[in-house]
Amino acid sequence: MDSIELKSDFISDMSISVIIPVYNSEQSLPVLIDRLESVLNGSCQTFEVILVNDSSCDGSWETIVSLAERFPWLQGINLMRNYGQHNALLCGIRQAKHEYIVTIDDDLQNPPEEIPHLLSRLEEGYDVVYGTPQEQQHGLWRNLASTLTKMALQGFMGAENAQQVSAFRAFRTDLREAFSKYEGSFVSIDVLLTWGTTRFSSVPVRHEPRTIGQSNYTFSRLLIHAVNMMTGFSILPLQVASFLGFACTIFGLCILIYILAIVLVYGSVVPGFPFLASIIAIFSGAQLLALGIIGEYLARMHFKSLGRPICVIREHINTEPTIQMKGVSDDK
Repeated sequence: MDSIELKSDFISDMSISVIIPVYNSEQSLPVLIDRLESVLNGSCQTFEVILVNDSSCDGSWETIVSLAERFPWLQGINLMRNYGQHNALLCGIRQAKHEYIVTIDDDLQNPPEEIPHLLSRLEEGYDVVYGTPQEQQHGLWRNLASTLTKMALQGFMGAENAQQVSAFRAFRTDLREAFSKYEGSFVSIDVLLTWGTTRFSSVPVRHEPRTIGQSNYTFSRLLIHAVNMMTGFSILPLQVASFLGFACTIFGLCILIYILAIVLVYGSVVPGFPFLASIIAIFSGAQLLALGIIGEYLARMHFKSLGRPICVIREHINTEPTIQMKGVSDDK
């Protein structure tokens, strides 16, 4: 009982910024904000909610403006164009004013009522806590793509931590100092968090089926995200290319030794065009693969040299939101 009370006191003293990337969610946002208000107003000392509209095609921004008028502690950011979920998150993270940050999707699949479980784990000394779904509510291809993304994260976080990653996270705001100067056009929040800490943990949470709208993450987008993650933050592909080139060189030397042995023993070379063509194809393929990987890195260096911004804000409302104190609700 004492341990539970200690964690409860720890959460009640927290100041929290909730960051929500928004894309085509005009129907789910009012429900999400109402549930967030109930949870945060009853569990933490002070809080704010930052909604980052990633150039939605529906009336999401108008909904955010309406919600900001209703809730003084809600801040709205409207981006100039669609930059992607992680870019929108980073924009919101850099605007956060409180000690702890919680990120949550806008589709209501991550129940806001689970937030206290994430926050209580931070009290144990962890810097980042993920809400790992007890059961995924996605289709086969989406789950497969998520698995590939987590495999790409294993090099940065370790196999165990990578399997726990989700968009539902809580972490200490101080961690953003580790990537405060990051200006790359491709962003992965989970990778950037590894720049500041190795203290990751997770708690099992409910994952509800999506009842409003459709998911914007397809298999191809998640696959591209995994590839970008590896080439944007890791030298693993270059190491693979180097290993492949070395393996092909050894294979070629073995073929050369075999041919010389045949010449010495039988006095003639190995006949047959298909044999030579296959060897040429192997070496050509290895060279093209290595050149492609190197070209990918060079392209990223080129785009970074252009100074392309992570995001550009079109409109920002409630830039100084009213601090919401625990137990105090605003008139609606």
